[in-house]
Amino acid sequence: MPESLPARIQIADRLHVVAVLLDTKDWPGFAATLTEDVVAYGRTGPADVVARVRSHLDVCGATQHLLGNIRIEVGGDEARTRSYFRAFHVGLGDRTGTTYECLGEYRDEWRRGSSGWLLAGRVIDVRAEIGDRGVIAPLS
Repeated sequence: MPESLPARIQIADRLHVVAVLLDTKDWPGFAATLTEDVVAYGRTGPADVVARVRSHLDVCGATQHLLGNIRIEVGGDEARTRSYFRAFHVGLGDRTGTTYECLGEYRDEWRRGSSGWLLAGRVIDVRAEIGDRGVIAPLS
């Protein structure tokens, strides 16, 4: 995305890119959106964050992470976003035929780097769940 676009547009675009990378299970691409000191999904550092996300998404089939009601606050080279999400997950293998859906809010922190805006932190507030959470349960 061109650097000449306003920061708010760049950040909103990056937020959507992260959702697409999760749904396509593009783990190298997802890792490239993270700062070296990222704290997200209860983990710290890109390798641990990616491993945590993979433990939930590699065990399920198709997913779709939809975003809405995005609010962005920019202060220089740092920003915060709050966005609603709705995430749908399809069961795989022994879990075929089951689904899990959750909705809530992402509270994200962003930092501008040489490659653009990177995710520095994510807190997930799940407000409702439907279906079988086992669809995304890490395998033992």
